[in-house]
Amino acid sequence: MTEIVYVRGDATAPQGKGVKLIAHVCNDLGGWGKGFVLAVSRRWPGPEAEYRRWHRERSGNDFGLGAAQFVQVGPFLWVANMVGQRGMRTGSKGVPVRYEAIDRALAAVGDKALELGASVHMPRIGCGLAGGRWSRVEPLIAERLTARGVEVTVYDHGG
Repeated sequence: MTEIVYVRGDATAPQGKGVKLIAHVCNDLGGWGKGFVLAVSRRWPGPEAEYRRWHRERSGNDFGLGAAQFVQVGPFLWVANMVGQRGMRTGSKGVPVRYEAIDRALAAVGDKALELGASVHMPRIGCGLAGGRWSRVEPLIAERLTARGVEVTVYDHGG
């Protein structure tokens, strides 16, 4: 079993060689405009456009909590849009993060990473605007990715 590697840096500029898959969490409302997605959109228009289309056409596809969408943004680079938060605001039902949905989406990311022979790169998913706790997310990553032999790098932004 590989260990999660933690580095300082930008998850939209993943380190290392070979095929890379950048995983991040999206909401289930079709909203894309705050947090890590802004960094993704600054680099590539594809993930946002595909996510918005996926949401718009949701009556005929698998869009929903726990789903993952894979968008190729370069010859050896993919972005995984994982639907892992209900809504966008903390309210009467608590924070938007949905750990079960992140878990399901990470299983799909693991399958895709193994299929591509890719390493997975991410910020601390579900722990920014979604309001989640890393102590709940990290074991999901360990179970769904590193336990299956997928190399994972988690990026903490800033100096």
